[in-house]
Amino acid sequence: MTTIWHSSPDLAQANELSAACVIGRLGIELTELGDDHLTARMPVDSRTRQPLGLLHGGASVLLAETLVSWAATFVAEPGKACVGMEINANHLRPATSGWVIGTARPISLGRRSQVWEVRVVDDGQKLVCISRCTVAVIDGR
Repeated sequence: MTTIWHSSPDLAQANELSAACVIGRLGIELTELGDDHLTARMPVDSRTRQPLGLLHGGASVLLAETLVSWAATFVAEPGKACVGMEINANHLRPATSGWVIGTARPISLGRRSQVWEVRVVDDGQKLVCISRCTVAVIDGR
C-alpha cells in the first residue's frame, strides 16, 4: 500500500509541540502512524471525565479534532495549511477509566478540502465514539 503522507511525519516532534496546549494538558499523545491512518490515545481520568464519572463527550471530540488536525497537516503539501470547517460526533457507549484510543482515516483527500473519520474505542476495543471532520486546505503555514 502506498502511504498517504506527504513527508515522513515525526510523532515525537508533534507530541512535543502539543505538550504545552490543551492536547498535552488532557494527556493526548500520538502513538502510531500507519500507511493510511494516525492513532492517538487519551486517558480517561479527572481531566477528561464529566462530574458523573463518564468520559466527557467534548474530550472525545477534542481527541478526534487533534487526530484530524495533525493527520491533515501531515498529508498537506508544503506551503499549505489545514483548518477545521466542521466536526460531528456520535457518542455510542460510556468509558469510565483506562484509555481511549482514536484512529483517524481519510474519507476524501482533495486539493481544497479533506474529510476524515475517527473511531474512538475503549481498552476492550468497544466503540465509544465515531466522528467525522472536514478541513479546508489553504495557502500558508
